[in-house]
Amino acid sequence: MNLSTTGAAPHVLGRLAGWYFFYFAFVGAFAPYFTLYLAAIGLNAWDIGVLMSVPQVMRLVAPNLWGWLADHLGRRAIVVKLAALCSAIGFLGFFFTREYAPMLVAMALVWFFWSAALPLVEAMTLDQLAGRPERYGRIRLWGSLGFIASVLALGALLDWLPVETVLWVCLAILLCVLASAWLLPETKIGAGKTAEPLGAMLRRPEVLALLAACFFMSVAHGPLYVFLSIHLVALGYGKTAVGLYWTTGVVAEILVFLLMPRLMRHLSLRRILLASFGLAALRFTMIGWLAASPGLLFIAQLMHGATFGAYHAAAVAVLTRWFAPHQQARMQGLYGSLSFGAGGMVGGLMSGRAWESLGAELTYTLGAACALIGGVLIWRWLGNDERARVP
Repeated sequence: MNLSTTGAAPHVLGRLAGWYFFYFAFVGAFAPYFTLYLAAIGLNAWDIGVLMSVPQVMRLVAPNLWGWLADHLGRRAIVVKLAALCSAIGFLGFFFTREYAPMLVAMALVWFFWSAALPLVEAMTLDQLAGRPERYGRIRLWGSLGFIASVLALGALLDWLPVETVLWVCLAILLCVLASAWLLPETKIGAGKTAEPLGAMLRRPEVLALLAACFFMSVAHGPLYVFLSIHLVALGYGKTAVGLYWTTGVVAEILVFLLMPRLMRHLSLRRILLASFGLAALRFTMIGWLAASPGLLFIAQLMHGATFGAYHAAAVAVLTRWFAPHQQARMQGLYGSLSFGAGGMVGGLMSGRAWESLGAELTYTLGAACALIGGVLIWRWLGNDERARVP
């Protein structure tokens, strides 16, 4: 894949792509399988839901603090390196306890630092793309490839090795993240210019509506990220099959990332977002009620290309066009905090509470309802704003 087509130095884009690969390789090992480890050591659904919501709490708080620090220092790469080092150190805590409270502390430490990195690297990547946000997917897809590599490999390993293998694989990947972070060059933060100050922009109805819709999309994904593996194992799927279904979603995501430049030339970002939210409602309904059918589950997982790939790329493109370059670190941090942070936290807690009392079917139905709410916000408030289009 030719990363130089964006106009930035190929070696810089290659290092960014490598960082995305290992960053999301960790997510691919952690998100599907750490819940299986928690269940294996005897934690109940509520405790698992709370623990898996801690990353979202940290995403709510930490990115804004780290984004402010990076903008204040004028240096993003050094903060990314510090975050990678401290995340790896914090993860060691899981090797020394199986008690709920200490694990809660370890989870908070890991994700306070881990949450710092992604918004900063997103801003660094967008700087390198020089006003071509539709090219973002060509860099970001390397993260999807990393996710696939780890989710497939670890799923196969867990059919033969004990569930504690999850801890060792996650730690090894964290060390690779640290190594790739150390190769990232420092990028200059341009001053740019903006028609409105950041505070005034954040009060605009369309901005508030987009951020609220992103919050509801992450809430909708809560049951997926916390309980999909547990749900499929309960339905009789093997761990290798679980990994394959996770991989199906990410392959669809990669294909969508590759197609995004073409999609953005022919469709407004509003239409892409509306389609993504509508398909999310359909997808989570299917996972809740029809996942026992391998074919229908496969179709539902293919929709991840829309519910994450197209949705995320379109949301990033809108924010890139609305906000100036020197505001991007803070805006990517705020986007991450409100969507993946607050939305992920609420989604995780909601699914943890609903799972035992309502069951899988109604828990995923709640997720589908949240996706519909987000779609209504996009339909009502984003309108046909030309700033949300790619020329």
